[in-house]
Amino acid sequence: MTRSRTTPPLVIAHRGACGYLPEHTLEAKALAVGLGADYLEQDVVISRDDELIVSHDIHLDRVTNVAEVFPGRQRDDGRFYVRDFDLAELRQLLVWERFSDDEGRETVFPDRFPARSGRFRIATLDDELQMVAGLNRSRKRRIGIYPELKAPAWHRTEGVDGARLLLAALSRYGYTSKADPVFLQCFDARELRRIREELGCRLRTVQLIADNSWGESDTDYEQLLTAQGLENVAEYADAIGPWLRQLYVLAPIDGTPVSSGLVSLAHSAGLEVHPYTFRADALEPCFEDFDTMVHWFCDTLGIDGLFTDFPDLAISALT
Repeated sequence: MTRSRTTPPLVIAHRGACGYLPEHTLEAKALAVGLGADYLEQDVVISRDDELIVSHDIHLDRVTNVAEVFPGRQRDDGRFYVRDFDLAELRQLLVWERFSDDEGRETVFPDRFPARSGRFRIATLDDELQMVAGLNRSRKRRIGIYPELKAPAWHRTEGVDGARLLLAALSRYGYTSKADPVFLQCFDARELRRIREELGCRLRTVQLIADNSWGESDTDYEQLLTAQGLENVAEYADAIGPWLRQLYVLAPIDGTPVSSGLVSLAHSAGLEVHPYTFRADALEPCFEDFDTMVHWFCDTLGIDGLFTDFPDLAISALT
């Protein structure tokens, strides 16, 4: 199932064009559309009044001014949770370039959009899907969406079934079948299987693969990386979204990248491969430049899509 060169890999705007504007803002998504991305990613978490919020984390601390606007609303662990705020409250927050610590002392990517700058706001999934629909109409080009159900097990402990809410929202906007330009992704293998088998989802689904040490879910990702694991994934998913470093190893003699075999195993199981994350300002250590990195993963390994913070640079590398 490796893509031919007549169908180049999908370019998926990771949190929008977040190499240029604060992540998951409508501005970052609109820019990604203008830069030519094929798909826009939406990480989905849930507010206290069960609104679907587009934000990478269940926490607000590192991407907003929540501590200034709502002092004292943190939990015992010191973190501010999206789930503890109504949409009307979340609308009051400013979204900033991501910080690397809870105190907001340093940004993760210091050469990106200036810290604590701009008037960007949190968006709901409805906000974004309305914008996508409008741009699809005005541009006469159908941009795809790539929502991720975040932390479903944690949300369930908070009394909410995120999968049902997300599928209902997608259905309202006409996303109901594999023919529609949407991929639904999740790190939780049990939940993704439930989405397909219990909730009857007919969308294309993607099993995200983390490193076990990250604690994304109780899924054993090492097992998923095996031939048998991938055959199991193919029972309920159409693609995998692995970490880039799961796709290669370094040759012991000269340190050059060599395929780990994962792409071939996935293709043999009938799965597409959409790895994350291609960043021009954070290259994989064995590559000298962004173009070389993109070409190696696309041409040598044959990946089917790629998540990137810089959709324009990825498109340029592929053309």
